[in-house]
Amino acid sequence: MKGKSVSRSVPDPKGGPADRAAILLSDILGSVWLLIAFLALIGFYLLWNFGLIKGLQPFDEAPFNVLDTILSIFAIVLSVAVLISQKRQRRLEKIREQVEFEVNVRAEHEITKILEMLHTIQQKLGITNNDQELEEMKKQTDIADIHEKIRKNS
Repeated sequence: MKGKSVSRSVPDPKGGPADRAAILLSDILGSVWLLIAFLALIGFYLLWNFGLIKGLQPFDEAPFNVLDTILSIFAIVLSVAVLISQKRQRRLEKIREQVEFEVNVRAEHEITKILEMLHTIQQKLGITNNDQELEEMKKQTDIADIHEKIRKNS
């Protein structure tokens, strides 16, 4: 079984330019520094528009419609960034599951081969042991059958 793959090759989890952009966007939008900068800008905006900063004329009187529009646009960008990040995480999880599945299938084949070899050694040494459980373990696992049972139970 060595060298064989149960499925096609596993894609690179870092991905292409779109994935790198999604990672960068998530890193920026998910940083504490952006939160601090954003809160500072909102504080400055409010002080400016309450007329508390000398030399700057308020341009957005209460109820701050311009600020509301800016925050709404930012909320849209943020929610899309979260969805992009979740989609990427789901894809990475599928990759991890596929790798784990392939490793498990290979391990199952190797264990079955070891059981067959041990049984052959046992027979050559003249040790007879009618172990029905061992005979059952030596059978190859039918992956398609497992998938069908899972599909029926889902």
